[in-house]
Amino acid sequence: MKITRSRRAGSRVRPGFTIIEVIVIVVILGVIAAVIGPRLIGRIGQSKQAVAKANASALATQIKLFAADFGMPEPGAGITILWEKPGAIDETAWRGKGPYVNNPQELLDPWGNAFELRIPGEKNVDFDVISYGADGQPGGEGENADIIAP
Repeated sequence: MKITRSRRAGSRVRPGFTIIEVIVIVVILGVIAAVIGPRLIGRIGQSKQAVAKANASALATQIKLFAADFGMPEPGAGITILWEKPGAIDETAWRGKGPYVNNPQELLDPWGNAFELRIPGEKNVDFDVISYGADGQPGGEGENADIIAP
């Protein structure tokens, strides 16, 4: 009995994937991305809102420290008073106590918009620290909702 080989004697068998196997893998990855992707995108917006709430509360605490040191800021003062010395405050007094944040990026919400300081506050008696959400406009729902602290 003679055994015949279907391949030439000198050729090697190359390991690898067939085109069908590659297509099946791509389809499976596509289905997984379609199911999981929207859930993850929604979580990103929720996490940014949580960070904005925490940052607004931290800035509200810094405004209270500023008020304890120099008195309540004038109506219309911006949140930048935590970083830049207001004109009415003596330079030597400011050097001893300010600035109240480590860098100006701390005055930005997770969407890159500056927090707003409202004196007197609408929600709170003395002041409000506000982020207008992802759209940067007053009002809105979901990721665009306003965040007000304290």
